[in-house]
Amino acid sequence: MLVDIHIPQSQSLKQKRSAIKSLVEKLRARFNASVAETGYLDEWQRSQLSIAMVSNSRRYLQQQLALVEQHLLEVHEISVLRIEQHWI
Repeated sequence: MLVDIHIPQSQSLKQKRSAIKSLVEKLRARFNASVAETGYLDEWQRSQLSIAMVSNSRRYLQQQLALVEQHLLEVHEISVLRIEQHWI
């Protein structure tokens, strides 16, 4: 899953990285997902996260990714600009 994010309150790269670090840690802990910031690394109000999950059940993954998406949409500090899902 690729997620493009806008962080409107961020006024510096330091603030952005703090917000992204917190979000990444929450996603990892709550959903047992691999999460990394993979895009817009030098922009202070924008980010792209890559989120990966592995299971032998596609249905389970679809449910978990729906919960991840719902969680991201509920985080008040960010605005989700785009979400893409890719299956391997």
